[in-house]
Amino acid sequence: MTEPKFNKMINGLYIDPLIFTQKFVKACDVCICSGECCYYGVYTDKSEHELIMSIKDRIVQSMDDSQTKETVKWFEEPEPDDDFPSGVAVGTELHNGKCVFLDRQGFCTLQKVAMEDGEFKWKYKPLYCILFPLVIFEGVLTVDDDHLSRMHYCSKVENQNSTVFECCKNELKHVLGEEGFKELELYRAEYFSKTNRGRIEVS
Repeated sequence: MTEPKFNKMINGLYIDPLIFTQKFVKACDVCICSGECCYYGVYTDKSEHELIMSIKDRIVQSMDDSQTKETVKWFEEPEPDDDFPSGVAVGTELHNGKCVFLDRQGFCTLQKVAMEDGEFKWKYKPLYCILFPLVIFEGVLTVDDDHLSRMHYCSKVENQNSTVFECCKNELKHVLGEEGFKELELYRAEYFSKTNRGRIEVS
């Protein structure tokens, strides 16, 4: 890993100020996009993969006929990746042109299972699914602009009435923790006081 150009670190992650200024839709609505950001699959940490496979029979129960229930077809072969806690990433496969865990309505079966069973909604959901359009790349928490550019709805300027920071506060708290998020808010205020640029006020 090369030395990051960012100097602010929170909970082990360098912070890219782009998250404060990058425009984004105010809220996700799968009725509009059918979960398009999930079409391409996702990389999971080895531990996330193991957790998902530990409840594979339960997941199958909540899948519809647009999804494959053959569990051996759910994941790619593991590969080394230092951006994952275990150092190993396991990608989800695609089926019918979308992630194997995405149902025909655009909902994530992993999140659906957790909610159906009264668990926290993100209990089984991989971190990188939770974070989009945020991503951790080479130790930096930033915006996944490559993936965002593929989107037909949330990448369009006319639909972007918020910022990634404003839209993704829960996601940021999830990855940084409550105290880490408070530190991020202070850093955001400091950043704007120094740069005085790009800020979007959201009521």
